[in-house]
Amino acid sequence: MMGAEMPLFTIFVARMALPELNLAAWGSLVFPLSMVIEGPVIMLLAASTALATDSHNYKKLRRYMVGMSGVLTALHLLLAFTPLYDWAALQVLGVPHEVLEPGRIGLQIMTPWTAAIAWRRLNQGVLIRFGQSRAVVVGTLIRLITLVGALSWGYFQNTHTGVFVGAVAVALGVTAEALFIHWATRPLIRERLPQEPKDPTPLNFSEFLWFYLPLAVTPLMTLFIQPAGAAGMSRMPNTLASLAAWPAVHGIVFLVRGSGFAFNEVVVALAGQPDGLHQLRIFARRLAGVTVGILALIALTPLGHLWFKSISGLSTPLATLSAQAVMIAILMPGYQVYQSLFQGLLVHHRNTRPISEAVALYVCLSLGGLWLGSQYATCSGILWALGTFVFAGISQTFWLGWRVRNISMS
Repeated sequence: MMGAEMPLFTIFVARMALPELNLAAWGSLVFPLSMVIEGPVIMLLAASTALATDSHNYKKLRRYMVGMSGVLTALHLLLAFTPLYDWAALQVLGVPHEVLEPGRIGLQIMTPWTAAIAWRRLNQGVLIRFGQSRAVVVGTLIRLITLVGALSWGYFQNTHTGVFVGAVAVALGVTAEALFIHWATRPLIRERLPQEPKDPTPLNFSEFLWFYLPLAVTPLMTLFIQPAGAAGMSRMPNTLASLAAWPAVHGIVFLVRGSGFAFNEVVVALAGQPDGLHQLRIFARRLAGVTVGILALIALTPLGHLWFKSISGLSTPLATLSAQAVMIAILMPGYQVYQSLFQGLLVHHRNTRPISEAVALYVCLSLGGLWLGSQYATCSGILWALGTFVFAGISQTFWLGWRVRNISMS
């Protein structure tokens, strides 16, 4: 359901004024920069699922979450409202000048994004730990309803740019979801979290830092590839079209990969159950096959052009480019499932260092591939970038599988 956010964003913005410009501003600046700033809080979901064993630990995690959110929100403000933005956009990312101001406005509107996600993911971990995953679904549904409502309002008002309307809709959606998850978690915290510490040594800051730092670095390094990809595409052929197609392609690929991302917390929660590892492996194999099949159906049949042209509302050249890009990404959902399986097992055993090793490998291969593309690519930038990400992602998956091989399950 979270994966539906980007396709919905594209469907509305592509039908507003100057769609290519606004989609490019979102895909090259607003979304990747917001994601990088948010990066360190993403794994609060896994940390909360694994560590929120009692009221003492939960309160400690909440305190750490508030501190991280404050620092990262201050960083977002610094980037969005000072000349640092111009330097990052023009000198570092090298985006076309025409997307500079639309991107600035969108990034400023997205200021609440990181804090809302941090609060939501901390409490979602508690819900998952106590088997209340339906509340997570309801929260995501509220997020999507809020998103569509705000996008519809902006579309029919027709007085604001697409990136303005889209940023407002995304920020409102994630805030509404965080408020609902906060409300849904209150009864669990009052009634089901043990008041006395369950572990002989309650969670302290040094233990949390040792456990969480590799997890926090993991998505941060991965999400760093988002603006790096934008920077690479900005230096490759067919720049504006590649940046404009990126939100639509990323949206549909993320939508299909979504169940693979969610599998990580499932593994953390269930790996210790009797016969848990065997059943998780069976499910991973089936889930990988189904999701790869779905993306292959979109990529290799007329469904791809139908999705990007008729449903997403892209122009014919952008729809054609997007359909070609999805062909390169067919394996992404499959290896995402196995990444989540391996990472979940490592988190379950509180051995998170191999996760950072794998992501470091992914980042190095991605940056190297993007640099080569900026020097030698003759195809559209989005095609080269996706090919690079797929190669790096497969390498990351094999590294995780190699590092997790010695884990024994009781």
